[in-house]
Amino acid sequence: MPEVLDREVLAEDMLEQALIREDIDMFRQEFLELLPYDQAQFFVKQSEEIRMRIYQYMSPEETAAIFENLEMDEIAPYVAEMNPAFVADMLGHMYADDAVDVLNELRKDEVASYLSIMNPEAATEIKELLHYEEYTAGSIMTTEFVAIGANETVQSAMKILKREAPDAETIYYIYIVDEEKHLVGVLSLRDLIIRDDEAVIGEVMNDRIISVSVAQDQEEVARMMKDYNFLAMPVVDFQNHLLGIITVDDVMDVLDEEASDDYSKFAAISDVDTVSRNPFTAAKQRLPWLIILLFLGMMTATLIGKFEETIHKVAILAVFIPLIAGMAGNTGTQALAVAVRGIATGEFEDESKWKLMLREAGTGLITGAACGLLVTGIISFWYHNLVLGMLVGVSILVTLIFATLAGAVVPLIMQKLKIDPAVASGPFITTVNDMISILVYFGMANMFMEYLIK
Repeated sequence: MPEVLDREVLAEDMLEQALIREDIDMFRQEFLELLPYDQAQFFVKQSEEIRMRIYQYMSPEETAAIFENLEMDEIAPYVAEMNPAFVADMLGHMYADDAVDVLNELRKDEVASYLSIMNPEAATEIKELLHYEEYTAGSIMTTEFVAIGANETVQSAMKILKREAPDAETIYYIYIVDEEKHLVGVLSLRDLIIRDDEAVIGEVMNDRIISVSVAQDQEEVARMMKDYNFLAMPVVDFQNHLLGIITVDDVMDVLDEEASDDYSKFAAISDVDTVSRNPFTAAKQRLPWLIILLFLGMMTATLIGKFEETIHKVAILAVFIPLIAGMAGNTGTQALAVAVRGIATGEFEDESKWKLMLREAGTGLITGAACGLLVTGIISFWYHNLVLGMLVGVSILVTLIFATLAGAVVPLIMQKLKIDPAVASGPFITTVNDMISILVYFGMANMFMEYLIK
């Protein structure tokens, strides 16, 4: 491994020296031998001055390979420093879905400008994809695929495949359409190769097709492709016309994006992907969530204030507030994680949602009873006060039952309301459970006050 890293460092040094010396031949020879991902990694490490030389030494088609391997949220600054005609030409050489991803990171006036000077054929294809709603199958599909008529023979299909393969994003699946472009079948490359040359495609194709609607949510598409282990998935309209395909690399991007998005919401921040070097930008992203949590925290503090007289009478009660609130927050977050994961993976149907709630209630009962008994024993022994120990123990029992139910039910309610369940993030559930635990704890304390003040 160290030898590999040393070679990579030497290669980077050689490329940087070639750029500094303005040795175009040396740079192109070494740079074009790198894999596109490695080209992109080298590109992002360079200063603007060096990047300007890279643009000069590379063709738009070669630069397109670099941009297809960049993180989409990094692209806008690079596009801004490039010649507009060069950008338009580069976008025209990218796969249509990747070009759309780039344009989605730019302002609308910039998008219109680039489309106006782009190759008309490429611009038309990209415009069609830009019309689809974000986060749907249509927004991540590509129109560069191989489709063959059902009446073709295997021999003629191979000729079509050879002709169209250079421009197709993948050729592992060949999609079969009728005269009206309806999707009627699919054939793997392997099946096509082993068939007799004179066989008719319509007779050897697989007509049991799994496809997705152009308006289907991208997360559902990713889940389907994972379940079926597909390398590509056809996208159709409501009349079953073949519009495009979604490839496995796009699905990997979707899964990464959704995971990052859910993690952001669990952490109560705007965008976990944006690792800004500017603390003001980072603060701007996090502040709205923190202000919301601040007000929720003030509500909790106000609730505690309502029981000021109770605390004044039995001051020892205040000692156990963090214990009970912390236990409620922890168990609620555990239940939340289970619920959100089940919703995200499609594991929960209507029946299993009820099973989830019953299971979490049972889990809360068992864990609450165990923790409550343990706490009762410890407090009774430590403070020589059985009533206080039982009060805290029973409060933990009741609180953990409610907390686990809240952690499971809140995301299910949000899903019903068409709100992303991940929004029910840890900090929110913790705050809600803080309020529940305080109400339970001090409510019971007031009920047994006469026994506590003896």
